[in-house]
Amino acid sequence: MSIEENYILGAIAIGIGATLVMDLWNLFLKRTFSIPSLNYCLLGRWLRHMPGGTFRHASITAAPQKTFECTVGWIAHYTIGVVFALVFVVLTSGDWLARPTLLPALLYGIGTVVFPFFIMQPSFGLGIAASRTPKPMQARLKSLVTHTVFGGGLYVCALCVSYALRVHV
Repeated sequence: MSIEENYILGAIAIGIGATLVMDLWNLFLKRTFSIPSLNYCLLGRWLRHMPGGTFRHASITAAPQKTFECTVGWIAHYTIGVVFALVFVVLTSGDWLARPTLLPALLYGIGTVVFPFFIMQPSFGLGIAASRTPKPMQARLKSLVTHTVFGGGLYVCALCVSYALRVHV
């Protein structure tokens, strides 16, 4: 296997792992503080409405349910995490993957919060940066912290991948 293939497979593993870390964080918040996470079935519903030409909803929860929306939502959630990781590894080069550092991963994780703020939340009917939610600042802070945790997950998972690459290269 070439070094480039190792980096791609490593980035995929990092994306899956960082998304899992984010999900574990959200599970912790839900069980410990009763803070709910995004229902990924709603992500699936949004995506399943797109082939019919509907990209924005007044309220995604009021939109008609679609078949397989939960499956589509969870697959999309992990696919997005993998794509974010692939982009990050491309931007930082294989050097970061070989010797991960925390700060770039955290900053990148924080940067990914623009996607829910300016794409998903408005498309779900929640307004830009959750401005139409009952507690916008709380929703923004939760998104920011969750994406920071994703960045931390990128770093932790990259440590594991870099170790595996050193052992198998």
